[in-house]
Amino acid sequence: MNRASQAALLAALVLSPSLFAQGVERLWTTNCSNCHGANGQGGGAGTQTLLTEELMEQNLDRRFYDAIKAGVEENGMPPFGETLTPAQMWALVNHIRALQHESYRRNGGGPRESKGVYTSAHADYKLETVIASGLSTPWSVDFLPTGEMLVTERHGPLRVFRNGNLSKPISGTPKVRSGGQGGLMDVAVHPDYDRNGWVFLSYTESATQGSGSFTKLVRGKLEAAGGDWTWTDQQTVFEARSEHYTNSGLHFGCRIVFDPKDSDLVYFCIGDRGNGKRAQDLNTPNGKVLRVRTGGSIPDDNPFAGRTDAYGQVWSFGHRNPQGLCFDLAGNLWVTEHGPRGGDELNLVRKGGNYGWPLVSFGIDYSGAPLTAPWPDVVPAAKKMDIVMPTFRWMPSCAACGLDVVRAGPKGEAFPGWKGDLVAGGLAGTNVDRIRVKVNADGSSSVLEREELLIGKGRVRDVVCGPDGSVYVVLNDPHRVVRLVPVRR
Repeated sequence: MNRASQAALLAALVLSPSLFAQGVERLWTTNCSNCHGANGQGGGAGTQTLLTEELMEQNLDRRFYDAIKAGVEENGMPPFGETLTPAQMWALVNHIRALQHESYRRNGGGPRESKGVYTSAHADYKLETVIASGLSTPWSVDFLPTGEMLVTERHGPLRVFRNGNLSKPISGTPKVRSGGQGGLMDVAVHPDYDRNGWVFLSYTESATQGSGSFTKLVRGKLEAAGGDWTWTDQQTVFEARSEHYTNSGLHFGCRIVFDPKDSDLVYFCIGDRGNGKRAQDLNTPNGKVLRVRTGGSIPDDNPFAGRTDAYGQVWSFGHRNPQGLCFDLAGNLWVTEHGPRGGDELNLVRKGGNYGWPLVSFGIDYSGAPLTAPWPDVVPAAKKMDIVMPTFRWMPSCAACGLDVVRAGPKGEAFPGWKGDLVAGGLAGTNVDRIRVKVNADGSSSVLEREELLIGKGRVRDVVCGPDGSVYVVLNDPHRVVRLVPVRR
């Protein structure tokens, strides 16, 4: 083998993600497990366990990282800051978080049910089935003022659920490209539906010329005749430029919410489509939260309106794959988004804010290979950038999907003890979390409370507070819709 071939082979070995993942495993095995144990249980050299619930708090992320970097002299732990990169040191913290979570689940951690009743910090509740069958990969629900529930299915149908019956697919809905993670996604009924009749849909559209697809936002109206429904009067609210359509089947977004202070403003989110660099590029819609008038025009006060080097619809950027979006009761906009392996995020959305992907991340590659570190001050490419840090991160990833705020609906208030709290779902985590947040006058935010309300009932695709104040949950595998309802004692 000549030198060129040897060099090529060496480069392939070094850069192979699978081998790099094994290298990360070896980092723990070689440098950490002798003292901390193979699973973080401690014991070697008198070390204590890393698997307590107290050590799972997210405010300890940086302390773990700094301990790996600088060492802990009094405990005989050497510094690794000169031999490991920031990404490798963060990968070890990510690994610790995964070990902690596995231990937490093994030991019964999570919501507790007794005779069908769950007990939480501020409410007792039970789970009721709303739609038990007849759906295929339901993606989202919303409600008409007359009480009907609209349900999207990822492969294209939009249905109506009324009086316990699920309609056949509504005719006339847009042609959806269903493939990969794309298809028919969110449905959102305009707050002034009684006056204007608008319903908004987000979906994957195939390119009219060439190949590829992209997320599109439209609005239309519903007409009912007997038991049949028809989609009419469709108008385009947002579509990407043709050059940004891509054959990637990843990261489409997309959630839709209306500004509570101005119902003519609509916000929606689109993922990076598997191209992380584009999340930082203002001249693409990838990895962005966008804001337009409900008719599609760009508001003059959008942060990048009028620029020739940017999509004027962009409200914030640097997102990876946002699949949860809502306003809280104080009018703050929140987004949840998928990180890579470990590190899904809850973010308070600021006008013009940069949320860092892919420069910084709490996650690592799905193969286990290190990617970067979460903090701009340790990532050279991000040091001089004004990056907004998440309010909360899920480690390991829950595949964050679906987000709403608990509130009183037109038909009542089910959970006054949760009022104003966020409820967030997770696909891989099969979870629904209740999160109480605080937003300070300076724009900073923090988590005051967090608890898991539901786990293990299916992949959570959407979480919606309904007209009765109950928390509706859209599940995949099994495909159904359930709701959390209060239990009075």
